Amino acid sequence: MATANRLAWLKSGLLWRTFFMLAFLITVSMVTWVASFRIVERGPRAQQIAAQIISIVTITRAALTHSAPDLRSELLFDLASNEGIRIYPLEDSDKIDPPPDNSLMPDLEREVRARLGNQTRFSSKVNDIDGFWISFKIDSDEYWLMLDSERVERTSGIQWLQWASVALVLSLLGAMFISTLINQPLSRLTAATRAVAKGLQPEPLPETGPTEIEEANRSFNQMVNDLQRIESDRAIILAGISHDLRTPLARMLLEVEMANLSDDARNGMQSDLAQMDGIIGQFLHYAKPTDTSSFEIINLSELIDNVVQAALRQTDIRIHTSITPDLHVSGNETELRRVLNNLIENSRRYGKKEGDECAQVDISCHVRQDKVVVNIVDHGPGVPDSEIDRLLRPFTRLDVARGQANGSGLGLAIVSRIIKQHGGKLRVSNREGGGLAAQIDMQLRS
Repeated sequence: MATANRLAWLKSGLLWRTFFMLAFLITVSMVTWVASFRIVERGPRAQQIAAQIISIVTITRAALTHSAPDLRSELLFDLASNEGIRIYPLEDSDKIDPPPDNSLMPDLEREVRARLGNQTRFSSKVNDIDGFWISFKIDSDEYWLMLDSERVERTSGIQWLQWASVALVLSLLGAMFISTLINQPLSRLTAATRAVAKGLQPEPLPETGPTEIEEANRSFNQMVNDLQRIESDRAIILAGISHDLRTPLARMLLEVEMANLSDDARNGMQSDLAQMDGIIGQFLHYAKPTDTSSFEIINLSELIDNVVQAALRQTDIRIHTSITPDLHVSGNETELRRVLNNLIENSRRYGKKEGDECAQVDISCHVRQDKVVVNIVDHGPGVPDSEIDRLLRPFTRLDVARGQANGSGLGLAIVSRIIKQHGGKLRVSNREGGGLAAQIDMQLRS
């Protein structure tokens, strides 16, 4: 499970996917380059070192051969102090260690023996003295010539590792910069898209940069402007329609009052006209944009209590509450009151058990981490699981599942729209044992 979560995390971030891809390619390229370089430079490096050793041995042997016997000790002192070259007699009793074990020695031994003879011996330590030891002859006498190991050793693996680490760190920093540069426009686009999904107006995206990013940002800005214009046009159209419809509705109500009708006929017509007026009001509520500048800190616990007390004035609903006091959120009180009223009214209409005259509704409000969670649950028949998503769409009514009732199908759509504009989440699900549960999550404010 933990591995799956890590893989999901990597897949979820395009920035990290790009970074790790670049890091992998850089690492593979560096390892391949270092390995190739060391293989290719081994031969020339061995030849170069072998030529240096051969020259040192040849010159030293010639100097000792042609120097006066009384001056040899002074010559040996000068070679040791000035050139780091020490000469020792080769004895049969010498304790000799094998030559250095590295990839360079086989080529080095072959090159030196080709010039100085196959009898030439090599050692990394003679009589417990470290160095690079090589034997040579003067007439019938054998000698050791010792050089400092650093003069013939290749760059150590630790040095290669240090250099590679520095280069890798710099490369990874460059990869992070490139990844950020590539993904920054996508991050801005994602943030702007989320703002639009919440019903907010995002800042226009910069229409600069590479052609593809410029075109995408320009198209997105145009889309946002078109959506805003459509939203505004819809609000104006619905407001005009509602105004035009409510005027004749008012006249019809007056005519019904003045007409010579029976009480049943008058009550029926008044009920129908009131229903039409309520539907028009729902249209307006759905189309009305939420002004975030009007948001203020609201005591949600008190608001729920007030709404519940008002709802209990109706005789066909029973409400059981469990509310944590003094929970505050940021929002528009009128809009949040409409949300609570719509959900409770929805439960009152559709949440009755078969044979019951009253709808039983459970309302709770508590804190979960940094969220205020409100649950409104009825005990009615619920809805098919496959149809739950449709409940939040405008003009959708599932009368077969929830019983026949009058309405426009905008109640839950209005709730979903308002909660989204408040930065919250609405979840609708079937209650275990029957009934519909609506859960609202909103940010807790102090």
